[in-house]
Amino acid sequence: MTPLQAPAHAILQERLKALTSQQLKGMRRGVEKESLRAQPSGALALTPHPKALGSALTHPSITTDFSESQVELVTGAHTSPEAALEELTQLHQFTYRALQENGDEMLWVSSMPCGLPTDETIPLARFGSSNVGRAKSVYRMGLGHRYGRRMQTISGIHYNWSLPGVSSEQYFALIRNFRRHAFLLLYLFGASPAVCSTFVAGRQHELQSLTDTTMYMPHGTSLRMGRLGYQSDAQASLAVSYNSLEGYAASLQDALTRPYPAYEAVGIRNPGGDYNQLATTLLQIENEFYGTIRPKRVIRQGERPLHALRERGVEYIEVRLMDLDPFETVGINAQTMRFVDVFLLHCLLSSSPPDTPAEIAELNHNQHQTAARGREPGVMLRRQGGEVPLVEWGAQLLAGCAPIANALDAESGGTRYRDALAAACVGLANADTLPSARVLAAMKQDYGNSFVQFARAQSHKTQESLQSLPLTDEQLARFIAMSRQSVEAQKEIEANDSMLFEDYRKQYVSPEHLQVHVREAVHG
Repeated sequence: MTPLQAPAHAILQERLKALTSQQLKGMRRGVEKESLRAQPSGALALTPHPKALGSALTHPSITTDFSESQVELVTGAHTSPEAALEELTQLHQFTYRALQENGDEMLWVSSMPCGLPTDETIPLARFGSSNVGRAKSVYRMGLGHRYGRRMQTISGIHYNWSLPGVSSEQYFALIRNFRRHAFLLLYLFGASPAVCSTFVAGRQHELQSLTDTTMYMPHGTSLRMGRLGYQSDAQASLAVSYNSLEGYAASLQDALTRPYPAYEAVGIRNPGGDYNQLATTLLQIENEFYGTIRPKRVIRQGERPLHALRERGVEYIEVRLMDLDPFETVGINAQTMRFVDVFLLHCLLSSSPPDTPAEIAELNHNQHQTAARGREPGVMLRRQGGEVPLVEWGAQLLAGCAPIANALDAESGGTRYRDALAAACVGLANADTLPSARVLAAMKQDYGNSFVQFARAQSHKTQESLQSLPLTDEQLARFIAMSRQSVEAQKEIEANDSMLFEDYRKQYVSPEHLQVHVREAVHG
């Protein structure tokens, strides 16, 4: 440990000791997993969301993301990784039963998409005829106009995490450190180094050609989180600071109320009267802001997420940079989840100075550098105006995680957190063991360097594995009941609508509506 690291280590140790047993036992994590539905050939399935899965609008655990062909499975918050994975596995099992209605469809196991049709024929998710349902579809139409539909089919895992007794200020400190150190998660768990060449057809990119059908980065970790993924020139103009809830909210409010010329040119409606987007502002709604991590709060019916945060503070954080691991049946395993737990605690307990525009620029560079070249020997990242080897910086972070893993194992018994940290140390030292390297090695060994053939084969294996698992009559009955209840809930929402959609849209996105919420937050 260097003299510079010693004070930081002492601060972390002191804060770790201050955490109570009750707090550590109260740690919660939940998973949201997106997956494309694919045909056996590896092409995108264009069938509707299976009826047996209920209403995508109101089902608490099974919905769609951008596309009607993109299933999203959502677990509750759990006290152990195993409990979260058990629920996620059961959701997969039930989903696969429903997919049998559509023939032999499967869930695509890679973050980068399967074979896609032309952009305009990728189906947008549909949520029924209610105002809230229509707004969700119009929002997605807007995303298609703004970023293209192909980009929206990229899938991943969102990791929702909370610890009792943590204030909004502390969560924002965690978020700042997470953004500083997120390169380590991209390096260790990125699993999307290659993509079907159709995905980049007609687009500028830095990828290299592996075969006629596959593009890749030889040392890439996560194309999903690189320049090809959820990036936007428009959003690059957003200077969002994470130094406080107030500053963050002000940044978002500006983006939600500032007209953006390119989007004004698209217009709210097309000449035929159909909706192009919800608004012509830089962001239509809060969820359009792409970040590697978000502060979150459960919202009330009809409430804006920004209002919920301002009024009641941060409830949990959402980690948004985890790729689907194609070698894992449900895209992630318990060891990975344990490492993320340790990493997030390290971000929470470490000193977290305010961010600056210069540092934010460095972090953007580091994200793209790691995504595209993370496994390259000797690759350098930017830190405080200088450069540092990725592996050296990563080793410093992992050393700082050791006391946290020890504390969590002491609380829960066993060595599972220390084992997760040890596995991360192996990955840092030996890039060939990382998921991104294993994907390229498997493609080369068995699939003629074809990304689609590799992902299709892994998807078939996963399908067979999940279909072979038992689902009890009781579990099946519970899922069927949830689906039926969600359909009834959607019908009730549709029956109770009394406002014209245009009035609903204007009210939902109006700056005045946001301003009222601001005054409530200030004076309430």
